[in-house]
Amino acid sequence: MDVSSEKTNRWVVLLYFLIPTVMLIVGYFLFPYPPSSFARQLSFVPLFLGLIFLGFGFLFWKKSIASWVKILGWGLFSFFWATMPSFLYFSEGGDVFNAAVCIIGVYVLLYVAYHEWLSITRNEHVSCLNWIAGGTFLAGIIYFTIENGIVPGLKDWLIENVAAQTSDLLHLFGVNVSRTSDLIIYNNIPVTIIFACTAIQSIVLFVGMIGALPRVRLKRKALGLLVTVVPIYFLNLIRNAGVVYMVGSGMTSFEMAHNVIGKTGSLLALIVLLFITFKILPEMYDEIIGILDLPKRKGPVELFIRRLLGRKP
Repeated sequence: MDVSSEKTNRWVVLLYFLIPTVMLIVGYFLFPYPPSSFARQLSFVPLFLGLIFLGFGFLFWKKSIASWVKILGWGLFSFFWATMPSFLYFSEGGDVFNAAVCIIGVYVLLYVAYHEWLSITRNEHVSCLNWIAGGTFLAGIIYFTIENGIVPGLKDWLIENVAAQTSDLLHLFGVNVSRTSDLIIYNNIPVTIIFACTAIQSIVLFVGMIGALPRVRLKRKALGLLVTVVPIYFLNLIRNAGVVYMVGSGMTSFEMAHNVIGKTGSLLALIVLLFITFKILPEMYDEIIGILDLPKRKGPVELFIRRLLGRKP
């Protein structure tokens, strides 16, 4: 390797670690908790611009231009998440886990952008990079459009319907609960159904992963969505009903029922559904493995980390 290449590699490594760190610092000071209405609206700019650029890069046929557009999209999208750690920490009662995942996520998103740059320099096309950009666009544009109330009334309608169906399910099994809008009461213990209780995150995750698959016929994509989205929705109703019943009957605390039992059950169900999806759409398995194999491309960042760990390049 010549001197100029070595110097370039050092700059790439420096920028990879420096840019997300600066983003996180800027995000912390520009968007303190609690965020003002103006700050909240301002954060929508990098969020939706980033998603739009990712979608454009996913669809654009000229690969070199598409990669540059996706780099811009990942940069903007990661800056949005760089504004969120303090919000996630304080709004969820000092939740260190979610804040830490958000911070790590900023570096992960820019790692994908770095691999787009690597593809440009090596004149390579890596299918999984385009897939994850398209999946992020589809999942993100659906989720954040609903979550931020851009379609008026849709979020409230979804929450109230899930609350009503959870209540109906409990009635079906002879559990006498009462409901007012999004509030379900059992034995004078209230449980509020919020947006996260609709399973919308899991649903849009599969919509994005399946919808962005290349060279897969619409019929197989529709089947993949059918065997994932429908079970997720109904299993979520069972989870909500279980949480209400366990808390209202005094079997356990809300934290145990919701955060431990409910989330563990949801995770196991998603893993099972993922393996079922692999049977129907093995292309999705290939794309996920491609993402996991990105470090094997051995770009400047990977070589630096290997040297740092005392391993041979």
